[in-house]
Amino acid sequence: MSSAPLPFWRPDIHADRRPALLARGRVRARLRRWFEDRGFTEVEAAVLQLSPGNETHLHGFGTTLIDNAAEGHPYYLHTSPEFACKKLLAAGETRIFDFARVFRNRERTALHHPEFTMLEWYRAGEDYEVLMADCAALLAEAARAAGVTTLRWRETQADPFAEPERLTLHDAFARHAGIDLLGTVSPDGTTDRPALAAAAEKGGIRLAADDSWSDIFSRVLSERVEPQLGRGRATILCEYPISEAALARPKPGDPRVAERFELYACGVELANAFGELTDADEQRRRFEADMDEKERIYGERYPVDEDFLAALAGMPAASGIALGFDRLVMLVTASRRIEDVLWTPVAEPGRGGA
Repeated sequence: MSSAPLPFWRPDIHADRRPALLARGRVRARLRRWFEDRGFTEVEAAVLQLSPGNETHLHGFGTTLIDNAAEGHPYYLHTSPEFACKKLLAAGETRIFDFARVFRNRERTALHHPEFTMLEWYRAGEDYEVLMADCAALLAEAARAAGVTTLRWRETQADPFAEPERLTLHDAFARHAGIDLLGTVSPDGTTDRPALAAAAEKGGIRLAADDSWSDIFSRVLSERVEPQLGRGRATILCEYPISEAALARPKPGDPRVAERFELYACGVELANAFGELTDADEQRRRFEADMDEKERIYGERYPVDEDFLAALAGMPAASGIALGFDRLVMLVTASRRIEDVLWTPVAEPGRGGA
């Protein structure tokens, strides 16, 4: 017997899904008003880009642009509107937001979809901690729009109106994995792979011989830390090691960590925020290091968007954040899979529908 999902277009299936889809529209409309009431301008980033992004584990969809001379040029569907939005900050915009359709390959799970909606917003000249207050406000706004008082995912709940817990990565690793994370990071940001590996293995984390410090960090985070976050109330997980913050600036007073935080609710990662790096030379160095690692692991690399680096040099100090809009809708509608809150999910390979 096939375990394939039934087509979303079947009237009985659609009738079951429709309440969550209507809630999606109400949440989007309410969040849009929230931004407009605070002087934000809605923008629309182009989907076709010269580079899909330069993070090691992000995979873009490639395509070919045919010019007027019938010559082909490699382009990509963006994995985020980030590069385009930062160019708009360099152009003079100060508060912007975008409900962007974005595309990521090699990602399809209960919480991942090849095509999804990313809500990104940026504040020029404002500290990234302002974004923490934004996150708390938007959780409450989304709950009000959906007419609920609790966020739910599977068996986990959180109060969308409670003040989020604020927790550093160092404290989270100590609390949930018994690991002294910053004890494996030197003052210049370099990392001690053997030390982190020994601590992880002592805690029962299974490792591969070729796992890097970053691989081990990610495994501990996903297996031991993330499932414990956002229970009862949202969690703001902050002060990531500088090696894990490709687009964020170092935190003043402690160069081992970056101005980066992530928002969690019900064990689900909802948003990723940065105090934005504006040093173009340092950004190029990080991009090239990440692409070297991507080539080592996956045998591929993406081009660097030179136009983005040129714009970055003239970009003002700013903070920015990307929130998975579909995941937020999942939590306010108590949906179990991301497909439940997408009007027309992407068909799975070999199937006529989703």
